Order: sequence, then structure tokens, then C-alpha cells
Amino acid sequence: MTLHASLDGGRLVLTQGRLTLREQLPQDAAQLADGKPAGLRWIDEVPGEGTIGAASMTVAAAAAGLYRPGWGVFAIQRTLDGTALGGAGFHGPPDAGAVEIGYDLSASGRGAGWATDAARALCQWALGQPEVDMVLATTEPANSASQAVLTRVGFRRVADRGELWAYELRRLPT
Repeated sequence: MTLHASLDGGRLVLTQGRLTLREQLPQDAAQLADGKPAGLRWIDEVPGEGTIGAASMTVAAAAAGLYRPGWGVFAIQRTLDGTALGGAGFHGPPDAGAVEIGYDLSASGRGAGWATDAARALCQWALGQPEVDMVLATTEPANSASQAVLTRVGFRRVADRGELWAYELRRLPT
């Protein structure tokens, strides 16, 4: 399925079939970091804990002058009606050819493939950028659902990072 990237009011929007990833700019991320809906209609009324944490990372990056548009947190939305189901995004801009992703779904959004779709779209977009050769992700050893998402997207497990299981997805040679 084709990934469509566009800009909407300075925000990167990635759309792929039923999925829309809408970048949350630092001012929106600040609201999300406070547990507020930031103008979005959330499936469970408010963003989930992982989305709040990811938004906090975007706010901290902006405060430190390290934020780069396109490399922060995105709302995972149903294309059909715009309902926000969770958050996904990057832990920061590319560094030495690599970016790290994370994702979180609200309880009511789980079990329907949204995290897989979001991770796949993020990876497809990131690996299409000239400065990215590899996407990284980590999970808790007990998080079999997240490990299944990464496996479905094509990640392979590599050396652990402390207590976390580490995965990578590399750009295919051209």
C-alpha cells in the first residue's frame, strides 16, 4: 500500500489506507505531555501513558533546541474519522544514520493491527529519507505484543541494550 506524505499547517502527515499519522508540533506535544487531548478526539478520551511520555520527549527536545520537524511524536489516527488511537514517533532526529521509534495505543485501540500499521509507515517514511539507513526499537522482555509488531514489520533482534531487547530494520540495498 502506498504511503502518502503531505504537510498540513507545517505538520507532516503520513497516510496509508486506514491509517493517518499526524505530527504533533511542540506546542501540541506540550498539551499531550500534560495528558490533555491537544485538539484531538481520543478513542479513550485522553492520550495513553506512552503517548504522554513520547510527547514529553518532543517538548524536551524543543526546549533544548534539538527538535527537528518530522522527527518527533505523531498521533495515530483512523483515516476514516480522525479518531486518535495512540501515539508513535521517533526518539529524536537521525544520528549516524539511525533513528529509534516507539509506539503506544490506547486500550480501546489495541488488537486491531494499528501499532503494526503505524510502525510500518514510520519505518517506510524514515528509510526513504537520505540520512537514515537503519531504524531501531527496544521492548521490555515481557512485551510480546510489541515484539510481534516489530517482527511483522521486518525488524530483527540484535544485541540487548541493558534490560531491553533491541531490534533493527535496515534499508535494503539498491
